[in-house]
Amino acid sequence: MQEKELIFDEMSESIIAAAAKLASESGVESVNVRMVLQELDITNRVFYNRFHNIDEVLQIVYERLVLQLRKSITFDPAGDFFSQVIEIVANTLVMSYELKMKMNDYVFRRDSIHGDNYLWWKTEIGRLIDFGKAKGLLKDVDSEVMSYAIWCYIRGYNADAVGRKLPLDIAVKNFKYAFGILLDGMKA
Repeated sequence: MQEKELIFDEMSESIIAAAAKLASESGVESVNVRMVLQELDITNRVFYNRFHNIDEVLQIVYERLVLQLRKSITFDPAGDFFSQVIEIVANTLVMSYELKMKMNDYVFRRDSIHGDNYLWWKTEIGRLIDFGKAKGLLKDVDSEVMSYAIWCYIRGYNADAVGRKLPLDIAVKNFKYAFGILLDGMKA
């Protein structure tokens, strides 16, 4: 038996948006098809003509969050390296607060299960480290090891701060302070 082809249209986007809204309001674990149907006042048929299940919708929400975070990274090779690196990681924290507050556990688990996001961030962090080393700004550290350690630090700090619901301004201030000390230890 051939699997039926799913529809992807404006209603599909509405379903994804509704699922994201519900997840951010009440947490991913509580989101189900029935909630989405009620939110949009649609039928099972409308939903299942577009998606196989709610996990498929939530995976799209996750992927879009990841892409939005990735697109936020900008680096000017002519600018001050250290202040830019601190701002990049701080902006990641800010966006995480705005995008993931109720989706924190879900995103954390997805990042652990699927290696794509981990590899992307580790590669980008490694590029910044290699740039800093090439310019003589950083010690000759092992880029592979340090990019992993920084990924873990950012991710762990983020998960804890979001999970404990630290006010964003305090989380950013403390994060910049602590990350600045970590970065100072890498200076050439």
